[in-house]
Amino acid sequence: MSDLKNKVAVVTGASKGIGAGIAAELAASGAAVVVNYASDKAGADRVVETITSAGGKAIAVQANVASKADVERLFGTAVDAFGPVDILVNNAGIYSFAALEEVTEEHYRKIFDVNVLGLLLVTQEAVKHFNSEGGSIVNIGSIASEWVPPGAIVYSATKGAVDTITIGLAKELAPKNIRVNSVNPGGVETEGTHTAGVIGSDFEKEIVSHTLLGRMGQPKDIASVVAFFASADAGWLTGEVIEAGGGYF
Repeated sequence: MSDLKNKVAVVTGASKGIGAGIAAELAASGAAVVVNYASDKAGADRVVETITSAGGKAIAVQANVASKADVERLFGTAVDAFGPVDILVNNAGIYSFAALEEVTEEHYRKIFDVNVLGLLLVTQEAVKHFNSEGGSIVNIGSIASEWVPPGAIVYSATKGAVDTITIGLAKELAPKNIRVNSVNPGGVETEGTHTAGVIGSDFEKEIVSHTLLGRMGQPKDIASVVAFFASADAGWLTGEVIEAGGGYF
């Protein structure tokens, strides 16, 4: 397990799924964790309860990552609670599939506002509150940036943007000793994939058939890679985009 003792981490979109798994992993590694959520307060409170009942430190903070005012409040609350930030995980994201003829302005803006603008606004504000010694930013992308399923052109475009932003920010923030990397999950079993009807469907079978390790991922599979990137063990890594997809091909 990575050593994150005395570190402060902000995880966006952490009320469930991959984000919840990341928050729990960082806390288990020693970090105090700010569990951000957009609307699922009950879910965020459960994540906090899981962490604190195990002896960790965590608070839940509501904020829409696509709102500058909300983002400013998020980091104000985080710093008041735990002090300067060492780790940011840009996990908040949404997905919605639509064929070309079904793409609308609303569809495009909804996904880009959260997945791209939100990431930029959060990172912009986070940098103001980072520990003076630097730290680590981990973006959560997707293998869909490269392996584009039908109907995912807008979603995949946002994740392609995350790949590009990761490399650009690594260059821009290196003088501040802030490392920036991306973890791009493959198919992962979460509340979201259950709700979307992926689990148990032919689409799940197709994903698994293209995954060398022969199963869907679990949030823990992604969380452990994020914790590594956040730790001093990855101190010589920045600008890296890692596919965490069980050997998806």
